[in-house]
Amino acid sequence: MAKKKSVKKQAGLPLRSDTSEKVKLTQRDKKTIGSLINLADTVVASAQKTKDPRLEIPTRSLSNVRYNKSQRILEMGKNTTARQLFNLNQAKSYMQTMLAAAGCKRLVESGKTTSIRGLYYLMKHTIAGTKEETFSDQAESDPIIEDLEVLLESLREELHLYAQQRGSMVGNIILNDKGDTIDCSRMGSGGYGIPSIVEADVIQFTECGADFVLHVEKDTVWQRFNEDKFWKKHNCILTHGSGQPPRGVRRLLHRLHNELKLPIYCVFDNDPWGYYIYSVIKQGSINLAYESKRMAVPEAKFLGLRAIDYERCDLNPSVQIALNDTDRKRAKQIAKYPWFEQKKTWQKEIQKLLDNGFKLEVEALISQGLSYVTDVYVPERLEDRTWLD
Repeated sequence: MAKKKSVKKQAGLPLRSDTSEKVKLTQRDKKTIGSLINLADTVVASAQKTKDPRLEIPTRSLSNVRYNKSQRILEMGKNTTARQLFNLNQAKSYMQTMLAAAGCKRLVESGKTTSIRGLYYLMKHTIAGTKEETFSDQAESDPIIEDLEVLLESLREELHLYAQQRGSMVGNIILNDKGDTIDCSRMGSGGYGIPSIVEADVIQFTECGADFVLHVEKDTVWQRFNEDKFWKKHNCILTHGSGQPPRGVRRLLHRLHNELKLPIYCVFDNDPWGYYIYSVIKQGSINLAYESKRMAVPEAKFLGLRAIDYERCDLNPSVQIALNDTDRKRAKQIAKYPWFEQKKTWQKEIQKLLDNGFKLEVEALISQGLSYVTDVYVPERLEDRTWLD
């Protein structure tokens, strides 16, 4: 009987995969590794000069975000927050940042990816000679990963990290996904699951005959459009992001628009949260303001649902959902966003919502017929070009 080989693992140093296969790095991977090495070099340079190693991390807050009117996107400002190794209040977070960088470098070099939770477990261990844990829980590691992104000016996906997959696509487009040919017109009822990493070295657009992209807020509404073959009747690509779309979906919409020149139309609920999701797709978000150029689609149009649709579509009173104090506060905040504040159509829309005193979900249109949204509502809005911009 063959003896089992014993494998010893040092605390806090996860074993590298034993493979003789040489990993072929992409240009994107080489650039990311270079950034990670430069980060490590700053520590060495400080040590050689007997200086306190420090990181200047761009501040991820509303106060450090500005709206670029010419490009119509959010941008990160120049404010930074210092993180020092020899500051007792900052030493742990400094160590955690470098630990996350080391973990990401290992991932990129090995050609492997993992979830942000996977990286948390890769980094988590008891520090030698102490009872101190590097991370107490994932809520502690997630902000560190975001700090590393803005510090390196890299997308999470470039660090070989992915988030939970949420979003599907169906329509007249053929993709190459890591060597596999995906015909999105033959994906059945579930569609093609949009992955977290959708960069050009992973996904290439092989053929596309679609005229536009229709992005809907929820998978339940997407199922109605897919079942009714809306994408086939109107020659489009149909996507959803399960509410607030994850980064992979937003990045894919950006690529479809900029590389294939496809218009993006969005069908969201008539409530402050639907307005906000549209805002994120159109202008970008605070946390990812440094990557708006690769994520935002300023030309995206808001196709519905509108506050005037209660009367326009003769909806039943039972579909009304009363606004609460949080809804009203959020609506007023959104009305003051620079990209909405100067637009009379949006000010009128938000005021109408507040005057109504209730919000509407896209599913409310079912009261006019199961397929009313696909057969009547969206086709008419597209033909009449009655969207908000």
